[in-house]
Amino acid sequence: MPRGQKSKLRAREKRNKAKSESRGEQAPTAAEEEETPSSSSLNRGGGGSGARAAEMPSTSQALPNTDSSGVSIIDQKAILLVQFIIRKYNMGELITKLDMIRFVIKKDKAHFNEILKKASELMVLAFGIDVKESDPIRHYYILVSKLHPICDARLSGEIIPRNGLLMTILCVIFMKGNCANEEDVWKVLNAMGIHDEINHFAYGNVKKVITEDLVQEKYLEYQQVPDSDPPCYQFLWGPRAHIETSKMRVLEFLAMTHNTTPSAFSSWYEDALKDEEERSQTRLAVILLTSFLALARSNSFSHQQ
Repeated sequence: MPRGQKSKLRAREKRNKAKSESRGEQAPTAAEEEETPSSSSLNRGGGGSGARAAEMPSTSQALPNTDSSGVSIIDQKAILLVQFIIRKYNMGELITKLDMIRFVIKKDKAHFNEILKKASELMVLAFGIDVKESDPIRHYYILVSKLHPICDARLSGEIIPRNGLLMTILCVIFMKGNCANEEDVWKVLNAMGIHDEINHFAYGNVKKVITEDLVQEKYLEYQQVPDSDPPCYQFLWGPRAHIETSKMRVLEFLAMTHNTTPSAFSSWYEDALKDEEERSQTRLAVILLTSFLALARSNSFSHQQ
């Protein structure tokens, strides 16, 4: 082959080799393709800024649903807020939004309304007490009983709201045929997170409260089941419970905690209606008797003159 042609051929081979090497440096390996996210996956939310937003969570995002224990973060904050509100209530201090955020909500203040709503629901369920805003300008809050105030006891200057606890037990007794085994009562309380071996943050020694305090106050009766061996115990309504509340009011409490109406519990509702009718007749009889006695005294006094 002539020298000139050989020179051209070598030059062409060098150029092709250089191009081949250049392409080899740029082509990614299969492993690199798997490790490198595609531009479509990064930009699915709308460009590079969207990818950066996904990497850096915003403070306006929702709280994580649960922590490592599986408990909702909102629920955790709500429980802490309930404890804080009860403590402020017992100390006779103002309950303010500022204090709730400062001492409980803290960095999650964007979720204040959601946490307060949950705390209010817990307050109603546990104590029969709702949290209401009394001053929308200064954001002051007060506690309002949603039940007949049959059981607010003052101990060492503190107000311990026990409406919810008592109404729950009265409800169990009613639904069990006006007499409930202690085991059945504790099953319900345990489901509410109230245990006999653990002091409750608001009630203290719950076993003592329901088997001694409320019994001494005549709201409950606590007695041994006849012929039980080993001995077991049962609860009944006490005389003060019969006077100060009613089956219908207890059923209304149950309906409130289930976000429904008393008539939804048909069999117990019929029983409660009968009880209301009997109470109405008893009240009418008392009024008539009182009027008759007053009239008799008046006539007796006039005859003496």
